[in-house]
Amino acid sequence: MRDFLLSDKALKVLEKSLDISARRHRMITNNIVNMDTRGFKPRDLDFNKALKEAMKNPAGRLSRTHPKHFTSHSTAALKASIRQGDEEDNTGLDPVNIDTEMTHLIENNLKYRTSVEMLLRKMGMLKHAITEGGR
Repeated sequence: MRDFLLSDKALKVLEKSLDISARRHRMITNNIVNMDTRGFKPRDLDFNKALKEAMKNPAGRLSRTHPKHFTSHSTAALKASIRQGDEEDNTGLDPVNIDTEMTHLIENNLKYRTSVEMLLRKMGMLKHAITEGGR
């Protein structure tokens, strides 16, 4: 049963989706915190591109020493999907638009909450199957 859960593609997609959403949340909040910092370049993560890359490369750089160990997460896919701002305004501060960042934060929160809800429903279906439909 454990092998079935670990090999389920839906669970892998949800796991990677949650990881990418958490990383993007940290980037967006870092942009907001540093919006008045001279020389700061805003960064963002292309969620769809990062998820596609993470699904192409499921194994990370670490190797498993035992067949029952969990696989590691690949950060290379996330690094490839990071976008960094490069425009400066006339004050020397990089343009971090609070409205844009808040929109990105809300969008990312929605994706994260959707992934969590899907994961909860998946676990609910497994629980229902384990209890044989409540018999």
